[in-house]
Amino acid sequence: MLSLESTTYPGTTEEELRPRIERRGFAVGKDFFLVFSPEREDPGNPNFGTRQIPKICGGSTPECLEVGVALYAAAIDSVVPVSSTRVAEMSKLLENIHRAVNIGLVNEMKVVADAMGIDIHEVIRAAATKPFGFVPYWPGPGFGGHCIPIDPYYLAWKAKKYGVEARFIELAGEVNRAMPEWVVGKLEAALQARGQSLPGSRILILGLAYKKNIDDTRESPAVEIMELLVQRGATVAYSDPHVPVFPRKRDHHFTIVSVTTTPKAVAEFDALLIATDHDAFDYKMLLENANLIVDARGVYRDAAPNLIRA
Repeated sequence: MLSLESTTYPGTTEEELRPRIERRGFAVGKDFFLVFSPEREDPGNPNFGTRQIPKICGGSTPECLEVGVALYAAAIDSVVPVSSTRVAEMSKLLENIHRAVNIGLVNEMKVVADAMGIDIHEVIRAAATKPFGFVPYWPGPGFGGHCIPIDPYYLAWKAKKYGVEARFIELAGEVNRAMPEWVVGKLEAALQARGQSLPGSRILILGLAYKKNIDDTRESPAVEIMELLVQRGATVAYSDPHVPVFPRKRDHHFTIVSVTTTPKAVAEFDALLIATDHDAFDYKMLLENANLIVDARGVYRDAAPNLIRA
């Protein structure tokens, strides 16, 4: 049996894999069993492991589905059968697109609220008291990881082959990709308000991973922010207890290691930018010793003279 778990566009299993198997003389559903069962995981989430997360499974034939469900049922508490591999493929994309679109929405709302002098995090906390019809999403400096910034475009590409424009996907990507630039703009404005300029300043990025309490830096907006700051003449360092050495990347090259955030070290930087809100950071100490903090994750609720929300 072959199970494809990688996120891909609807039709991949039937259009790409099945013909290759059949060209080798195997009858799918009889000699060989083919399913699509998308991986589901939430790195850093202590409440859900592989066994606890329901597993969607779509078979190339009814016989394939039966075998696939039997296989996964031995390791997963709940297996969710669907009518086809295309439904399973589309379901995974919908999960990722749902997140991408809602992250894009709340990031756009952050920009609007900021222009109006409103704390978007307070707005979200207030809206989240509604017991129905609202799911809180939290803004940040962009989106990251291998899935959310990339996978939705598989469907956008496939939809065009059917003459359909996936406008929400494209718009969400546009909004989210613009966030690192917006955050850097907030940092630059904050420095200028203190009589400093971004060129020549020393900036410490707090958090290199794309989300809290993990070490995955793929597509991380923190890295994009570092590149933008260097391009504008700033000297950049980072601190991330989960990423002790800047990893090798195709498009980004920094030969640096993580800075330890002691009170003395923090005070030596012109500004700190919270890109990833790891639990390991001592936020009270940071606020007490930093010359300026630009908070792109909504860590701090109360105002402070050296605090800017971004």
